[in-house]
Amino acid sequence: MEYAELARAESERGELVLRERRPADGPSVIELRANGAFVMDTLEVSTERALATAALALVEDPKAVVVGGLGLGFTMHEVLADSRVEVCAVVEIEEALVGWMRDGTIPHGPALLADERVRLVVADVAVALAEARPASYDLILLDVDNGPGYLVHEGNAELYREPLLRAARQTLRPGGALAIWSASPSPELADALTGVFGQVQAQPLEVLLQGREEHYWVYVARAQEKALR
Repeated sequence: MEYAELARAESERGELVLRERRPADGPSVIELRANGAFVMDTLEVSTERALATAALALVEDPKAVVVGGLGLGFTMHEVLADSRVEVCAVVEIEEALVGWMRDGTIPHGPALLADERVRLVVADVAVALAEARPASYDLILLDVDNGPGYLVHEGNAELYREPLLRAARQTLRPGGALAIWSASPSPELADALTGVFGQVQAQPLEVLLQGREEHYWVYVARAQEKALR
């Protein structure tokens, strides 16, 4: 197996590296690493697509969607595949990653970003949600980590606590939903969501990864519908 570094950047959160794996047989694979740890690649994107598919099924009319975390763009790609979506706001804190997507360092990036429904915001998702207009989105997907138990950066723990969750609730329209991906059960997240929304659902998902079944969870909290008069 050969490796080639495509891009590298430093930020206050540490080092971000984009590299290419070149197997002796088969296509090359682009891989994203943060502070030396594997984050995701272009070979196995089933989990990103599963999150988007499960989340989009939660809302009858998801016209406006927020995706927290750009990654390599596959959650966004699945959201854009839904014709009901009119706006997909993607919030990514790493400016370098956004640049790599825009300039083609990530080859499929420019085509994805050419979709006129995309609104790409370089910001901390906690800040972006806090500053968003109330009741402006139908669906929020948090795809920043692999859940609260598998943080890319320690500071991301705040994303799963009540202040951020309250900001998300205020941003949702009546009947909208917040969906958070997790690689393992998280009772603490369930408690935090219940404290903010009044209820939570932990939806198990089975995802086929390279021929084996893996079990994940999507934590779902819903904004109350308007009371009928």
